Amino acid sequence: MGRDVNRRDEEFREFVAGRSGALLRTAYLMTGDRGLAEDLVQSALAKAYVAWGRVQSADSPDAYVHRILINSGLRARGRHRVTEVFSAHPPEVPAPDITARVDERQRLAAVVTGLPPRQRAVVVLRYFDDLSEVSVAEILGCSVGTVKSQASKALAKLRLALAEIPEEVRRDGC
Repeated sequence: MGRDVNRRDEEFREFVAGRSGALLRTAYLMTGDRGLAEDLVQSALAKAYVAWGRVQSADSPDAYVHRILINSGLRARGRHRVTEVFSAHPPEVPAPDITARVDERQRLAAVVTGLPPRQRAVVVLRYFDDLSEVSVAEILGCSVGTVKSQASKALAKLRLALAEIPEEVRRDGC
């Protein structure tokens, strides 16, 4: 029995070492906050460890753990809010100049985190984690048609939010 537990623990450690980066990226895109993302990944991995026998026997252990992560994130949405923290004393050292590429990534992350939770989950899993529509549907427990419609709605919102439309065009209603 001791050997079985040691082998199980080692297999879990290998899974965590190989997938924790991707899970953290997914969680960050879901929450928009590094600390909350780390907490979400830790919680999901703790749940996966408890159910490791079921996770390993699943068709896709990675999809199983992603589903735990996404479901935990959707449930936690009501409990955690990302808020701005204002300080009367700014940091002594100014932040370094940020390149245009980093600005675009931050802008994209902000727009993604502004999507409704279900649409955000579809976008993150489909386009950032590069999962198929079938895999996303399996993780979210919905139909492929729902994934397609949620992706379509989310992409329309992202296009609108990211478009750099001149002010005069927006005033004209175009």
